[in-house]
Amino acid sequence: MAPRVVRCQVDPGTRNSLAVAYQAGGRIDEAIRLHEATLRTWERTMGAEHSDALTSGHNLAAAYEAAGRLDEAIRLYEATLVKCERLFEPDHALIRSVRTKLERIRSRLK
Repeated sequence: MAPRVVRCQVDPGTRNSLAVAYQAGGRIDEAIRLHEATLRTWERTMGAEHSDALTSGHNLAAAYEAAGRLDEAIRLYEATLVKCERLFEPDHALIRSVRTKLERIRSRLK
């Protein structure tokens, strides 16, 4: 008898946590795939300017950075920052984090 395949829908928050764990464990390609899927889900279900979508974009940009995909990381950090600046106070933690990471990448490219 063939094994039964069970498929289940994983919520984007859980998928994000798994992607973060993969990235921490050095499984960056798998992390990126999960982060990309998570961002698409948040944007489709909650909108591109929802806080979960913005956090997901930040996490995906960090994964791109870790993979050495700096152009993609910069573009995504910049897009995330623009949205965050529209929605949050200037001292919001996500804004500070995105700015810090953008500055770090840009200083490496000089």
